[in-house]
Amino acid sequence: MRRSRNWLAHTVLILGALLFALPIWLAFCAATLDPAAIDRGELSLIPRLDHLGSFWDVLVNGGPGVPPVWRMLVVSFGMALAIAIGKIVISVLSAFAVVFFRFPLRRTAFWTIFVTLMLPVEVRIIPTYAVMGDLHMIDTFPGLAVPLIASATATLLFRQTFAAIPDELVEAARMDGAGPLRFLKDILIPVSAANLAALFVILFVYGWNQYLWPLVVATSPSLDTIVIGIVKMIGIDTSTEWNKVMATAVIALIPPVVVVLSMQRWFVRGLTEGEK
Repeated sequence: MRRSRNWLAHTVLILGALLFALPIWLAFCAATLDPAAIDRGELSLIPRLDHLGSFWDVLVNGGPGVPPVWRMLVVSFGMALAIAIGKIVISVLSAFAVVFFRFPLRRTAFWTIFVTLMLPVEVRIIPTYAVMGDLHMIDTFPGLAVPLIASATATLLFRQTFAAIPDELVEAARMDGAGPLRFLKDILIPVSAANLAALFVILFVYGWNQYLWPLVVATSPSLDTIVIGIVKMIGIDTSTEWNKVMATAVIALIPPVVVVLSMQRWFVRGLTEGEK
């Protein structure tokens, strides 16, 4: 009975993996086909190995109306990294202040942060754009990342983690003469290391997939992210070179996949510890 349940679980897992991998494989195969064949809907599940040069072509030369893909990858990676690190730093400090410091309207400050969860980027995009304009950050790299580095979700998660720290540990650190910053650096951050890693992966992928805000705030081609580049390669009045679009889409998957795989152990550990 147990063996049959294991077989069922593995079968469902394999089918789910194949279901998720099929679109990626189709994109890889389409990148090796002729654009005319894709326009006719003649997709194949077998790639043409003699046309793998399309990946190198878009990586070095770019596509119609977009800079080289390597440059867009650098912009996307820098933006995603800045967003992930910025969100974690601000959230850790915010949660630390809310949990361990006593000041007027402390709970009001926390709930004000929490309420922002109900306001998506689309709702506050106009006032955010106005603020960025006043700060002269339109069409700049800081303008891509700075408005997105605050995170109510991460603040809530770190608050829950810090609130579970025993009072005895806090008192022991205080008796040893540890100040607030030393207590944060030597105790809270090591205790939250797994949560930090899991949040970093989630927030990096979040920053990598941003589309609306980079589309609004950046007009220079040198600040095009990889997601913006894929959209620009899809022509409206002219024919689309779908093989280049698919090659760019496949390349765009590589950095976030590398980040997830390199931090897989910490990511899973952070999620399982968060459930406890």
